[in-house]
Amino acid sequence: QVEVVESGGGLVQPGGSLRLSCIASGSTFSGYVMGWYRRAPGKQRELVAIMSSFGSTTYADSVKGRFTVSRDNAKNTVYLQMNSLKPEDTAVYYCNADMHWGQGTQVTVSS
Repeated sequence: QVEVVESGGGLVQPGGSLRLSCIASGSTFSGYVMGWYRRAPGKQRELVAIMSSFGSTTYADSVKGRFTVSRDNAKNTVYLQMNSLKPEDTAVYYCNADMHWGQGTQVTVSS
């Protein structure tokens, strides 16, 4: 069983930045595909970014150029750096580690 824990959410003004972190248990973390997803109020969960075990990345069009996913295999951690945040980025952000989900962390972008 892989345990996944997100952190780093909070309230930020439009144009601001946040960095989310996700720690996943397991000795084979370096082989995990790691993904960030989000669910905005009244909407379905959607993909934000994915990073493969080889380091290749895929981003949703809505976040390209603003969000960056990275991983530190020594720390079993994946990050999501979010810059130039917009109100429409408000959502609960979830981490997926090798098909296991975390509990989510709330990001609210508001003035």
